[in-house]
Amino acid sequence: MDRSVTHTTPWKLRNSGFTLLEVLVALAVLAIALISIFKLQGQTVQMSASARFLTVAPHLAKAKLTEIELQDFNEIGDGSGSFTEEHTDYNWTVTVEEIPTDLITDRNYHLVRINVTVSQADGNSYQLRTYRFYAN
Repeated sequence: MDRSVTHTTPWKLRNSGFTLLEVLVALAVLAIALISIFKLQGQTVQMSASARFLTVAPHLAKAKLTEIELQDFNEIGDGSGSFTEEHTDYNWTVTVEEIPTDLITDRNYHLVRINVTVSQADGNSYQLRTYRFYAN
């Protein structure tokens, strides 16, 4: 007479699901992965905006410098404003400074430093500096 009874049904029921601890660990791993992905996405957007600024700003600065170079010496001067149409979120500032030098003694000739700064409201800025020689 064998009195040992095997109960297979309760054992199968106990192993058929996940424990609360396993579910919590899985949720923690999932949360860490999602947070990392969202943070990476935010950095990608920021880097994209920065790369766009560093691509567009030099072209705008060169265009503004070309406008200044086409003017006579008596017409150039400091100024600021914003670009039109496509680049309304970009602003420009121009400073013009005559550089005194002992090498140029004739008052009809001028050495000038021109600074063109292109900026955005979010704090990005790009500066282009050049020197030009003008004759009256």
